[in-house]
Amino acid sequence: MKVGFIGLGAMGRPMALHLQAAGHALHVWARRSASCAGLPATVHASPAELGAACEVVFTVITSSADVEGVTLGDNGLIHGMAPGSMLVDCSTIAPDVARRIAGQLAEKGIHMLDAPVSGGEQGAKDATLAIMAGGDAAVLERVRPLLEKLGQRIVHIGPNGAGQVAKACNQMIMVAAIEAVAEAMRLAAAAGVDPAKVKQALAGGSAGSRVLEIMGQRMVDRDFSAGIEARLHHKDFGLVLEAARQSGVPVALTASVAQQLNALMALGFGKNDTSSLLRVLEANSPRTADTPR
Repeated sequence: MKVGFIGLGAMGRPMALHLQAAGHALHVWARRSASCAGLPATVHASPAELGAACEVVFTVITSSADVEGVTLGDNGLIHGMAPGSMLVDCSTIAPDVARRIAGQLAEKGIHMLDAPVSGGEQGAKDATLAIMAGGDAAVLERVRPLLEKLGQRIVHIGPNGAGQVAKACNQMIMVAAIEAVAEAMRLAAAAGVDPAKVKQALAGGSAGSRVLEIMGQRMVDRDFSAGIEARLHHKDFGLVLEAARQSGVPVALTASVAQQLNALMALGFGKNDTSSLLRVLEANSPRTADTPR
């Protein structure tokens, strides 16, 4: 197939390469031409031009406004994609924005799936992403062979917007778990107990989890280099809180974690890993905190 890709960052680039390696003709567009360097792909001058050349277009970009601009703005995909073509948006955006974009594309006969992914940069490289799809089930089946080159678990959640709701739920649980690990590691250190030993013990019990394994080790090693930049989780929690407000759902724990993410951003850790939530706790208990590095 002729497959377009927009969003060639830490996750998008390996995803695009998986599709190209599977034998599909890859077409790309990027705001910065350097992002396309070294890709075995046809480079286009605008999203509209890319859309006109492709049967399916994938987007993996940062914000709701970015996705809306690339799809519906001047020279956006909507001005080039043909009736019957498909947009698969793997970004994390607001559910209501996903529904609005899908509605406007549908008026032109263009299909859309909101299909956010979980698994981070390593999952993108390993093609082991979890993919949460919102949209028409028949459209999902048409693009499933492509998605199977990107992930191991592909679940149809419901109509457009449902995939983004599922991703919001994912972020709520995952980042709350990171905060819990940070608090546990902080308590261990403040009590004079070796956090590495505590993590080792917890990993064998009911508190064991992937978050404890990966994020806990980052905290023990004080390796705060970005796996996924914390600013992206901060952005996601803004989407989560707004979705909860619209639905009238109380999310007390999520709101508390959101405040910790606000503090993280204020301390200048936004481009570091979200395991930096540990440093937020250290900054708030200076008399007992280890010196942040």
